[in-house]
Amino acid sequence: MSSQNYKLFWEEALKQIKQEYIQKNQADEFQIWFNMTYVEDNANEIKVAVPSEFLWDKMMELGYVLAIQNKLMEITGQTLKIICEIRKKTESLSVPVVESVPLDNQNSVTQNSSNSAENSNNLQKIQIINEEKPKSLKKHPDLNLDYTFEKFVPSDSNILAYNASLAAAKNPGKAYNPILIYGGVGLGKTHLMQSIGNYIYNENNNNLKICYITTENFTNEFTAAIKNQTTQKFKEKYRSLDVLLLDDIHFIMKKDRTQEELFYTFEALYQKKAQIVFTCDRPISELTNIEERLKSRFGRGMTIDLKLPDFESRCAIIQKKLEIMGKTMPEDFINYIAKNVQTNIRDIESSVTKIIGFTDLVQRPINLEVVQNLLRDNIEQQTPGTINIETIQKTVADYYGVSLSDIKSKRKNKKFVVPRQIAIYISRILGQYSYPQLGDEFGGRDHTTIIHSFEMIEKELKTGTNSAALDSTIQTLIRKIKENSNQ
Repeated sequence: MSSQNYKLFWEEALKQIKQEYIQKNQADEFQIWFNMTYVEDNANEIKVAVPSEFLWDKMMELGYVLAIQNKLMEITGQTLKIICEIRKKTESLSVPVVESVPLDNQNSVTQNSSNSAENSNNLQKIQIINEEKPKSLKKHPDLNLDYTFEKFVPSDSNILAYNASLAAAKNPGKAYNPILIYGGVGLGKTHLMQSIGNYIYNENNNNLKICYITTENFTNEFTAAIKNQTTQKFKEKYRSLDVLLLDDIHFIMKKDRTQEELFYTFEALYQKKAQIVFTCDRPISELTNIEERLKSRFGRGMTIDLKLPDFESRCAIIQKKLEIMGKTMPEDFINYIAKNVQTNIRDIESSVTKIIGFTDLVQRPINLEVVQNLLRDNIEQQTPGTINIETIQKTVADYYGVSLSDIKSKRKNKKFVVPRQIAIYISRILGQYSYPQLGDEFGGRDHTTIIHSFEMIEKELKTGTNSAALDSTIQTLIRKIKENSNQ
């Protein structure tokens, strides 16, 4: 295939689809899910390039490739098959590995002829868009130089957040704005946020004003400004920024004065096309005691959740950590950590550091048994057991901003029903409690009511329109519950 007979038709098809998305106020969705570059064609197929196998699979799964096919049929009157090239960046090759994936078999990927090349790709099944950056980094006073795109490991659980963050860093204020990244503790929210800041600071020579700050410190600074009658100076500082990186916005709940100030800060920055990035531990819809107008601003641009990495991704994270430390580790050590430390990226990296620190201390090789003993405490904290129901109820109640009595009550307002059902669901899967036991603990309910609550959450996780957000919330709550149980 070498011709481009259908290129004009392809461009027209994308143009029409883009207009449809713009009319639905979904321009961002179009930019993400139609991220294909025309390569070539022949009589009955078109080849396109995409940045990753994961993105291609998602475009297939969600029907976006089929949408282009249908549009091409309308324009040309012909059925054209679409295949793609996936360019993979590997450690052993200096040029991209190109694989063809046909439309009618999205799981079939051409195998590399070299086994060594195949093995080098096993831990990088999700490919990365260009992540070049300066060889020597300038240090911004607010940012940690360890938080860069180069040191972040993309995987199925975070590739969308990674690509959107890098796109925003390359084109601040224009690509995706604002960006909200949410997920549990230790999954890389702050890393991605500060990577944006470090990239912009090092790639732009026009002295852009960049500020990274936690919402807690933002609130404390604003409170001090009120006390010292320096609010005008505070406003000038934050409303003149080119990039605002605001971490942990859930901290702003119930803080009315700070919410009002943040709203006007957001408006000022957004109007001047400054890049804004937020992180949060939950979806926007689950933030309570926050003005609706502010919630709408948080969710105006790109909203992406981070999930727990899978086994292959955990192995890749370990290898990246070792590479940064300039160390090596036997494969069975890596597999043991990846298999048994599943809480978050922070705990995985901590386990690696613990093992390397021990070997540096004893100055001799160690075996797998020593590794198992070193990580025993880390792993035992993750072992499911019977967790006190009250701990579950209190953790869920705090998360949703309701009281423990509300969780146990028979009040049918959605504000109380949803956290109650989630608490019942988590109690069942985490504590292995029977339905009658749960009925007693949740206000003396009949066991059939408990079953109904459990099944409602289970169904929503499987088939609900917000299943991904709900799953992220439940995983976050489970981590918080385990942390509270170990205190």
